[in-house]
Amino acid sequence: MTTTTKGPLVLITAGPIREAIDPVRYISNHSSGKMGYAIAEAFLDQGCTVVLVSGPVGLTLTHTNLSIIQVQSADEMFAACLPYFDSAQVVVFAAAVADYKPAEIFTYKMKKSANEFELKMVKNVDIAYEFGRVKRDDQIAVGFALETNNEEQNAVHKLYKKNFDLIVLNSTQDSGATFGFDTNKITIINKDLVFQSFPLQSKQEAGRDITNAALKLAANHTPIIQHH
Repeated sequence: MTTTTKGPLVLITAGPIREAIDPVRYISNHSSGKMGYAIAEAFLDQGCTVVLVSGPVGLTLTHTNLSIIQVQSADEMFAACLPYFDSAQVVVFAAAVADYKPAEIFTYKMKKSANEFELKMVKNVDIAYEFGRVKRDDQIAVGFALETNNEEQNAVHKLYKKNFDLIVLNSTQDSGATFGFDTNKITIINKDLVFQSFPLQSKQEAGRDITNAALKLAANHTPIIQHH
């Protein structure tokens, strides 16, 4: 992929995904996409070229150096990200991707009949893990950990399992943070297990802090494209 700008290419996933059950029903979550869009805006402000792969959200963002790819399911999100895995210098996995999806999508709307029914679920593609498998040393991966208990332990486990360079920890215990809010309270953890905690702040401010941490790491890595 060729770009006309000097800034590094940044790939960002944002928002929820929807896994269809039948033509009118789906499984989703409460993600608003606000954090991912704020991060995209912060990278654009730093002169980067951004590809934002977004689930269904009620947000808009426009910029000369921004491409938005709209998706619904985890499979669609993975397919949209894949072409950029090789050329992105920074990848931020801010989307709330479901771990499971229905094993079968019914062709027609399910009719109410029995008092109960069972829905068989199968594992979804783990987009961040798949990138971690092919990531080079000159690429930076940033992940998110939304935890309800053993927060730091679970976040560090995820940091190494998915080959992230940074992981952003949120806790559901923090009021005014996580899904739907305009504010967030984050801790950024790197592979040296340095914890950088921030107070409750706007998602725009949190997005700038995450962007600055990622670009600082990227500056210490060999750029992907070198001119001889």
